[in-house]
Amino acid sequence: MSFIIVFVEVTLLVMASAICSGLNIAIMSIDTAELKRKAKLGNRQAKRVLPLKGKTHLTLASILLTNVAAVSATSLVLEHYFGSLLSGVISTLLIVILGEVIPQALFAKKPLMWASYFAPILRLMIIITYVISKPLELLLDRIIGRKPPEFQSRHELGMMITEHLGQNSSELDDDEVEIIRGALQLSEKRVRDIMTPIKRVYWLTPDTKITAKRLDEIKASGLSRIPIFNRALTKCYGILLTKEMIDVDFDEQIYRIDDLPLHPVQPVGSRTALDTMFRVFISAGTHLIPVERDDAIVGIITIEDLIEEIIGHEIEDETDRLNKNKVRFALRL
Repeated sequence: MSFIIVFVEVTLLVMASAICSGLNIAIMSIDTAELKRKAKLGNRQAKRVLPLKGKTHLTLASILLTNVAAVSATSLVLEHYFGSLLSGVISTLLIVILGEVIPQALFAKKPLMWASYFAPILRLMIIITYVISKPLELLLDRIIGRKPPEFQSRHELGMMITEHLGQNSSELDDDEVEIIRGALQLSEKRVRDIMTPIKRVYWLTPDTKITAKRLDEIKASGLSRIPIFNRALTKCYGILLTKEMIDVDFDEQIYRIDDLPLHPVQPVGSRTALDTMFRVFISAGTHLIPVERDDAIVGIITIEDLIEEIIGHEIEDETDRLNKNKVRFALRL
């Protein structure tokens, strides 16, 4: 009968030690910022654990006090029946294997789940040990202080997002991953990296006369917007929208570019960060902006260029496909 009593007592004490050891690992391994995000998203487990994680030193002191008490009680119970030497060996093996190694390995795998499951027991530990754990919390808060929030760098966030590629268990598909990665890299890239160089830009001067030949040239370009520069490429007069030329009768009168409505736009520097360009496009109210360097216009950038940089793919419109087909046809000939 006495053996059964010892077995039950030791089992309960080792279980208490195992719970304390596992909770210690679980609570300490949970990131507070991540826990707050999950709680805001409505995660019930996170909501249960957040108050306990918020008072880390109080929770830690309560867990360790309970754990030490359980370990000491285990040694005392075994010593009463088996003597000091044998009880020391047995209690050490039981606590290390069943009370430390196994529960810590188990709780570390899903810390939030286990911490949420044993949250009521943890609160009970805090109540029982409050007289000692509360002063310890105040002392630790004063000496060590609270842990400041840690934020991932842009490269770390990119690596975290990349880990979702090809994972069936992830809520993000590959396209979403590529878009997020592209957006994270915008601040590291400059306008000069994605702009269209001026030698590849179709542009006109204010004194350009719109003849039948010029109209055919504009139509062939397939452009919806044409920048208007001076010949020295030091000044931008605005953007010409080709759709506004539809209602103009060019047969009765010869017009110049400056006779047509031009939409003013301010150039941006070639070193402007790409994330800044989004705000520039919004404030400018245009989809095309000239790029300048050393007071000279060196190219243009469009909102399409930014979107292509984010998604990592070129966006082809009808004109692009038509031009490609013309090139392929010419190569075959």
